[in-house]
Amino acid sequence: MSSTATTVAQSAPEPVSAGAGTSTTEAPGPVSAPENGGAGSAPGTPGPATDYADYRVVPARHPWRWVGTAVVGLGVLGIAWSLATNPRWEWGVVAQWFTAKSIVDGLLETLKLTAISGALGFVLGFVLALMRLSASPLLLSVSWTFSWIFRSTPLLVQMLLWYNLGYLYEKISLGLPFTDVRFFEVQTTTLISQFAAAVLGLTLNQAAYSAEIIRGGILSVDQGQLEAAAALGIPAWRRSTRIVLPQAMRAILPTAFNEIIGLVKGTSIVYVLAYSELFYTVQVIYNRTQQVLPLLLVATLWYVVITSVLSVFQYYIERHYSRGAVRSLPLTPLQKARKFLSTHATDTRAKGLR
Repeated sequence: MSSTATTVAQSAPEPVSAGAGTSTTEAPGPVSAPENGGAGSAPGTPGPATDYADYRVVPARHPWRWVGTAVVGLGVLGIAWSLATNPRWEWGVVAQWFTAKSIVDGLLETLKLTAISGALGFVLGFVLALMRLSASPLLLSVSWTFSWIFRSTPLLVQMLLWYNLGYLYEKISLGLPFTDVRFFEVQTTTLISQFAAAVLGLTLNQAAYSAEIIRGGILSVDQGQLEAAAALGIPAWRRSTRIVLPQAMRAILPTAFNEIIGLVKGTSIVYVLAYSELFYTVQVIYNRTQQVLPLLLVATLWYVVITSVLSVFQYYIERHYSRGAVRSLPLTPLQKARKFLSTHATDTRAKGLR
């Protein structure tokens, strides 16, 4: 059977009636091309570009930000004016004692205590953190008990306990346990001096807190990375030093530097042992001169200087360990200043050419 194609004629549309019983037919007017590639435009044909040259850019308004800035600025100016005009601050006395030899000697002792106690505390804390993460019940229990005891007792009590250790044990000896064989023996009062008691107290207290900081940083690393590294046959030591610790440092560093800054200020508690660190030296001087407030300002300013230097180190070390965590490293303050100056210099030259 054969089929034949038939053409169906389409009739023209009826004119639209304008009213009841009347009808008008309007001639079609010229059809304008739709903008921005509308339905009537040819496919793939871009629409006309919009000209924004005559538009005025209006910055966003933040009135409450300006109000807050003005209030805080007035407060800062008031405090600065009070510090500068109140003669009872005795800034001349502060300047006189700020670089005195006795103050500088006390400052060096403070830095020595901080460096030794901080280094030993974090090394011992790292060992305690690994013990806490160990599968051995004994190692885990010893680490937990150490942290529990030294975080539960005040640092002042620990200092006094170590300094009076000779009352509990007259001699400290090293030898074979449960026998009379002794390789080393010394009087406790000779071994535990003021400096040794201060280092012991600060180190053990710091180790208890550092262990928890390091343990938290290690646990923050995704365990799937360790499993992948183990599947690739990477040794356990390299997994820890090359994979876990670099990533854990990003979580450890902020809190660790807070602990170091706290340790700098915590050395002031050593004054109970009559050890000549910064705060004890300041106390000795103002007890003699009766210039209490200016000398307290001297100690305060030196603590501010130390913590400011540590904050700068913290910024650059954190920036170093942030590689790989961010697409681009944040600009340093010096780089920000250079960018600001170059941008404003370019804008100034452009305005001059106009």
